[in-house]
Amino acid sequence: MATRVLLVDDHALVRDGLRRSLEAHKIHVVGEAGDGAAALRLVAELDPDVVLMDVSLPDMDGVAVTKQLAGAHPELPVVMLTMYGDQATIGEAIAAGAAAYVVKDCTTAEIVAVIDEVAAGETALSPALAQTMLRAARRGGEAILSAREREVLQLIAEGSSTTEVAARLYITPKTTKNHLASIYQKLEATDRTQAVLQGLRKGIIRLR
Repeated sequence: MATRVLLVDDHALVRDGLRRSLEAHKIHVVGEAGDGAAALRLVAELDPDVVLMDVSLPDMDGVAVTKQLAGAHPELPVVMLTMYGDQATIGEAIAAGAAAYVVKDCTTAEIVAVIDEVAAGETALSPALAQTMLRAARRGGEAILSAREREVLQLIAEGSSTTEVAARLYITPKTTKNHLASIYQKLEATDRTQAVLQGLRKGIIRLR
């Protein structure tokens, strides 16, 4: 079955372009909302698999809408889509419950890949956003992870899925997940996105 997506953006032309692009990639757009109130109502009515949410909305910002959705529909993944790639906005979105964050200069294929990942229960960062975050990383943090764990986290930060990390490092997906579990514990993170943010803040990972 195609992933069912609700589009939330206050610009009709943007929504139309996104709908056409996503449907060309076999993503089923079940509805569109131009503001936060409509988004909250349509989620209840349409029960989408994923919400693609712009940060800037006329009545309330996308971060506030995401926070309400996380409280009312904790299993519903929200992908934030925005022009802004600064770490403060990213942190606010993730703290509000966003499963992923992509910037609008991503390709449609990258957005579709992120939607597929969060629909499968993972969190994700777009490659373009990962690069922005990595450039902003502080250097010289404590090497609290093993060398292999740093390799895993670096690849995750660069946009690789669990399966792709396993293939790149010639290990099994189960071993990759075990490394991720250890990384979460050491960095006091609950998911991939939080682990990446902690790794960047501590200077454990950086742009190669």
